[in-house]
Amino acid sequence: MLAAVHDTLNKPTIISISWGGPEDSWTPQAANAMLQAVTDAAGVGVTVTAAAGDDGASDGLADGKLHVDLPACLPPVLACGGTRLNISRGTISETVWNELAANEGATGGGVSRIFAIPGYQASAGVPVQPETQFAGRGVPDVSGDADPATGYQVRVDGKSKVIGGTSAVAPLWAGLIVLINQQLGKSVGFLQPALYAIGESAFRDITTGNNGGYNAGPKWDPCTGLGSPNGTALLKALQGTAAAAAT
Repeated sequence: MLAAVHDTLNKPTIISISWGGPEDSWTPQAANAMLQAVTDAAGVGVTVTAAAGDDGASDGLADGKLHVDLPACLPPVLACGGTRLNISRGTISETVWNELAANEGATGGGVSRIFAIPGYQASAGVPVQPETQFAGRGVPDVSGDADPATGYQVRVDGKSKVIGGTSAVAPLWAGLIVLINQQLGKSVGFLQPALYAIGESAFRDITTGNNGGYNAGPKWDPCTGLGSPNGTALLKALQGTAAAAAT
């Protein structure tokens, strides 16, 4: 991570992470090292996207408690949750990705037990962590199609297949941000403050479904965050933000 963030030859503007584990499973030293790396990224204008996890609100642990995934739960990271994408007669609708009953995974999401709620989420309606009452960082920030049943056609070793998971949503968002950076002529860098200020005008709000521990609802929720992006609207909003900042 540090090598990529401080790569002065290639100068990356986005780092996409499709791996992680329950924040509780990291040693404090490892978690702090990763936090430093992504904080460095924010400081030099590099956007970091990360998968929120594919095992629902438990994040794969069998202790019956609620957990969030790290590095997605680190405040400088754009945490990416998952939806199920449905199209009927040309109309798109989305619900929370939850196929736990079929043993096919569900979007991660919830509230951190370790990292305090960041300023950009202060007005987002993030609840306290239900089991500890800690006012923690809410996960995810945003979402995208993640259900393998409605996922992405890829080609691996000469064979076509459909994949899903929030591991696909992190690069989806990375690709969108690449296009936005290209249009803006600069890197958006640490994007969350702008996204939460823009709010629902640039997102499809996901209000149906749950991830086995939290329910979806209006505006931000611990299943799909702010929702799935309307790329054109998001670009226009960020163009307006850039123009206002320049003025």
